[in-house]
Amino acid sequence: MLSVIDIVEDTMVDGPGFRTSIYCAGCPNACPGCHNPQSWDINEGRQMTTDEMMQVIEADPFANVTFSGGDPMYQAEGFTELARAIRQRTNKTIWCYTGFTYEALVRNPKQRALLEQIDVLVDGPFVKSLRDDDLLFRGSSNQRLIDVPASLSAGRVVAYQ
Repeated sequence: MLSVIDIVEDTMVDGPGFRTSIYCAGCPNACPGCHNPQSWDINEGRQMTTDEMMQVIEADPFANVTFSGGDPMYQAEGFTELARAIRQRTNKTIWCYTGFTYEALVRNPKQRALLEQIDVLVDGPFVKSLRDDDLLFRGSSNQRLIDVPASLSAGRVVAYQ
């Protein structure tokens, strides 16, 4: 079960092309200037199963998937289960937004398991003083777009191109 604030279909702001974005509840980072502060409290979400979310994800064969929030890495085990179902049942790409850095995630076994299912990671907390409206798919200049499979293979961060 995952605590989910909302599922938005056919959005184009959370990665390239049309996407089904799953906005989870729960993020103790509480970054000043966050565009989604209603997602901070994990108890504000509704409990959803992997199968319930897969029904929405599979209903649109053309939309890829984004995990956002809140912060999916605080519910890493549930999102790992969902990501594995997406991998088994579709050919969709998966993007994930997190306030953690890639370097921290690879050291945490539960978060790394989720990381291993992700195509692109947008990492780092939103920093209001580094806000840049011209950045693609992220809010502040400290955040990175990371090619996760290439990074895991190389043993270092590889930027998404």
